[in-house]
Amino acid sequence: MDIRTVVMSPLEWSGDLLGLGFFQDQTELGEELTLLDDRLGGVLQELIGETEFTGKPGSSSVTRVGGDIRKLALVGLGPAGRVTADSYRRAAAALAKTARQQKCKTLALALPVEDIAAGVAVQAMVEGILLALHQDQRFKSEPEDKGPALERVDILGIEGQTEAISQAQAVASGVILARELVAAPASVVTPVTLAETAVQLAHTYGLEAEILEREACEALGMGAFLGVAQASDLPPKFIHLTYRPAGTPVCKLAIVGKGLTFDSGGLNIKAGPGSSIEMMKMDMGGAAAALGAAQVIGQLRPAAEVHFIVAATENMISGRALHPGDILKAANGKTIEVNNTDAEGRLTLADALVFAEKLGVDAIVDLATLTGACVIALGDDMAGLWSTDDGLAAGLQQAAQGAGEKVWRMPLEDKYFEGLKSGIADMKNTGPRGGGSITAALFLKQYVDKTPWAHLDIAGPVWSDKGDTFASPGATGYGVRTLVNWILAQKPAAEG
Repeated sequence: MDIRTVVMSPLEWSGDLLGLGFFQDQTELGEELTLLDDRLGGVLQELIGETEFTGKPGSSSVTRVGGDIRKLALVGLGPAGRVTADSYRRAAAALAKTARQQKCKTLALALPVEDIAAGVAVQAMVEGILLALHQDQRFKSEPEDKGPALERVDILGIEGQTEAISQAQAVASGVILARELVAAPASVVTPVTLAETAVQLAHTYGLEAEILEREACEALGMGAFLGVAQASDLPPKFIHLTYRPAGTPVCKLAIVGKGLTFDSGGLNIKAGPGSSIEMMKMDMGGAAAALGAAQVIGQLRPAAEVHFIVAATENMISGRALHPGDILKAANGKTIEVNNTDAEGRLTLADALVFAEKLGVDAIVDLATLTGACVIALGDDMAGLWSTDDGLAAGLQQAAQGAGEKVWRMPLEDKYFEGLKSGIADMKNTGPRGGGSITAALFLKQYVDKTPWAHLDIAGPVWSDKGDTFASPGATGYGVRTLVNWILAQKPAAEG
């Protein structure tokens, strides 16, 4: 699909679908749209009136026109003065979906760009288009959508912006990789194939790949990670990808993604109504976001050095399985009484966080589908954010806002760690039911000594049963855009 900016007004364009953006409660068409309405025989005003279109965000209307423009669509941007990059992302996504539904090969976007840089708006539009049109049909015998594909998109009234378009295409590719990793069954995405994906990313995008096998992990004392892995017939893989910029890096960062390619719950098996064991293929959503971000960073080549780390394994049941009550020792020497084998993600992350800090990085961010408690607290659309550093937390919140991915900062209430204390080990791996997402974050905190650290619990937004503006129902690719924005925003310490 060819996406380009075109210095052309809607009056001059011809093709299958012309999409017009409107601010909320916009009362006048303006000179250009009035002339367009005259050219179309009053169809624009008629469509606005008949559908009671008011420009609310997410609203859209479409009608057949005929002639040089086959169809006309309207999309709402929300109130003028409050439009963000995500407003353009969602509007473009809605128009792209309309084009697909209307079996259009060409689409034009005429969205008024105000109070935002043209490059930011264009990047957001292109991201919205590519993500909305992505359909994962790898496991279907025949594609569901057999109509003509959208071949060309013209973004009207804007000149240049090839860099913004290229960046959007790179970002979308990483989100789509994350979606497809999460959506694939656990028989397809295993610790072995996840490591193979990482190695392929390294070869394609100029990254360094290190895959630690079980013996190397044993030598590093990763007893928590290996304790989870011991029941599986598939070998664990500790994945470490490194991106290095051409010059001296402005900083060094670590992204740690939870990589449980399937979570049975272990001997505390997920069973009974609401267990959703069939969905536990998505328990590597943090790893998917990390690898998706690695694919983007390998293309955009920013100034920061970035390490992408995944402790990949299954959590299975066998005669070798971890018992409730067993004691594990993590790589930093701290001991853990395992009172619930279904709280395994934090065990794998513990050793991954210790490994990350030993790299001498300036900040660590982990992403994990960690707790149902976070979903209870924040719902399906929002990730929880915990951090030991206010500047790091603020940077991630700003990055998420630009990405259109919702996060909410949660408290690291040290008093709650009392619930994790063990009589025979340094700590238990789970605490009381109340504040479960907080105690999970406090557990992880024990494995980062001095480095600024943030934890994102993405259990809710990594999957959508209903889908949204950008995607069909299923995996969302959540976290990739936030990570990329955060990495790109890094500056030398002297510059803040």
